[in-house]
Order: sequence, then structure tokens, then C-alpha cells
Amino acid sequence: MTSTGGLSPTTRARLERELEQLREQRETLAPRLGEDPLGDSADQADLLERAEVVSRLDRRIAEVYDLLHGGPANDLDESALPSGTKVRLKFDDGSVEDMVVVGVADEAEDDLSTLTADSPLGRAIAGHKKGDTITYRTPGGEVSAEIVKLSVPKS
Repeated sequence: MTSTGGLSPTTRARLERELEQLREQRETLAPRLGEDPLGDSADQADLLERAEVVSRLDRRIAEVYDLLHGGPANDLDESALPSGTKVRLKFDDGSVEDMVVVGVADEAEDDLSTLTADSPLGRAIAGHKKGDTITYRTPGGEVSAEIVKLSVPKS
């Protein structure tokens, strides 16, 4: 049984297309890496640059594959918020924001702000319930908010 990894169908399709494109790019570069650079230093520099590009492609291929198949990038501890969790927070300044937990940072759902379970805010919310006040670090300092609403998707 294959895990969906908490990805929306739109994000899953986008990642599958990206993975296919990455693999095609890698295939076009890889055969040329085996060439013997008998030319000048510019040819050798070109070969080194291609090797670096292939290495970056390999890393991204592994990252996207893990996202699609629930590999290492998705290994969060059991207390982490599951993808699809919706939360309403009331901040100290009185502002209220509705957010949804997503599996991939650029995955958008409805018109809600998104957060990932492993973000500072996602980790701060984990293990808490409606009415709790949480505190988390941002680049601008610590921020506190009250959890006004928290709904975890049903399995």
C-alpha cells in the first residue's frame, strides 16, 4: 500500500511532473560525463560543471522521490501535526489567522495560510489543544498566540 504522504492531488501531480523532468535532464547529461576530456582546461571545466549539475539533480530527485513515497523527508515524530490539520490562531496584537498544515511548503489549500509540521509554528502547536497559548521563535523574536480552533483530519 503506497502512502500519499499527506500531499494534495495537485501537489502530487506537480511533483511527479518535476521528477520526470529531473530524470530526463539527468539522462541527457550523464552519458556526456563518461567522455574522456582530452581537450583543453575549458573542456575539463565544462565536465566538472556538468558533474556538479548532475549531483544537484540527483539530490533533488531523491528529495522529490522521498516526498512522493513517504521517505526520509517525511519522517516526523509521532506528535507532529498531520497534513490537513486546520488551526485558527489569535495573536497578542488581536489579529486572527486561519492556517492549514501541508506536506510541502508551497502546497496551497483553499485561501488559507500554510505551515509545515516541522516549522517552528508547527512544532509549537503540536501536542496542544484549543484554548492553549503557544510561543515560538521567528526571525523577529518570540511570538505568542492562542489556539482558538484546532481540527485534525480523520484518518
